[in-house]
Amino acid sequence: MNISRLSFLFLIIFQGLLSLTSGSRVLELSDRFLDIRKDGMWLVMFYAPWCAHCKRLEPVWSHVAQSLHNTNIRVGRVDCTRFTNIASEFSISAFPTILFLKGDTHQFTFHGDRTKDEIINFAVRVSGPPVQPVTRPESLERLKDTNPLFFAYVGKYDGELWDTYSEVAEKFQPHGFFYAVPPEIARKHFQIMELPVVLVYKESSIYLFDGEEQENLNLNSSLTDWVNSERFHTFVKVTRGNIRQVLKTNKFLVLAVVHENKLQEVPADMVEFRDMIQSVITRNRDKFHRWFQFGWIGSPELANSIAMTELPLPYLLVLNSTTNHHHLPDDEPHRLTPGAVQLFLESVRNQSAPVSLQISTSLSLIV
Repeated sequence: MNISRLSFLFLIIFQGLLSLTSGSRVLELSDRFLDIRKDGMWLVMFYAPWCAHCKRLEPVWSHVAQSLHNTNIRVGRVDCTRFTNIASEFSISAFPTILFLKGDTHQFTFHGDRTKDEIINFAVRVSGPPVQPVTRPESLERLKDTNPLFFAYVGKYDGELWDTYSEVAEKFQPHGFFYAVPPEIARKHFQIMELPVVLVYKESSIYLFDGEEQENLNLNSSLTDWVNSERFHTFVKVTRGNIRQVLKTNKFLVLAVVHENKLQEVPADMVEFRDMIQSVITRNRDKFHRWFQFGWIGSPELANSIAMTELPLPYLLVLNSTTNHHHLPDDEPHRLTPGAVQLFLESVRNQSAPVSLQISTSLSLIV
């Protein structure tokens, strides 16, 4: 950024064209934002005053701004009912929309739960390079402690696998962390034989990319598919904020449906049911992981909107992410055992399980 642009930005801020919203570090942006949007990094919420979702996001957004205050990321918001030129420039069609702008070439849209941690992690990911280098053993140890899921390339930073990994990391940067680790550091933490290699770290274990498992696909396609299928925990909490991304894994989505209150508490009998479903994938990962993504829903309303009926609790629901059908077991939930669940999933996979109503209409209503 040259001196004239810096001076321009300085004048804008202190002449009130960008002002702090009361009681927070959020910058209230005006039409002049279009003149400076390419300078630096911006995390911006596009909102409408009448939007209930926007109002619920306001206190979270203030916490995000406070947490990022000492970084190079500026946090702002735009009232799209006042500054329609900005809304038009960024093709805003829904409220709230969260965008991260980096220079004049990169724009990322946030898709996830609108919580402080989720938004901050998103901003941190896209603010840096798609692949971040790890240069010290203690840095990798800290990553394992603080980031329960990440991808890593181990080997020399050249060749087809490195080039492909870099391309795939750029594609998935808004959704996950990607690192490059020298072999001498990686081998202090992971048991790795052949190099180069790409791995995912989750549930305190590593899983290696094997391109040979992806038949009839080139390296870019096979690594893309693998990263897409591994970017969630083996048993993930599914919410309105992440369900669309989870469905993009193109797997069957196996959901334990329970009720979680505002204190994130689940009744004991439902915890037992949820743990039983989790045990199926934990003990049979090699058998089911390639075809099924396991998870749980704590919002019965979300599950009911998908199934288009009121489900008893707890319950088991399987979604086919490619055909938009869902499957329900014949057995009542209290009669389900790990063995019965396995038989049910095998029938889903071989297409012998009964197909329930389509969910395309109900999914379109999920925000």
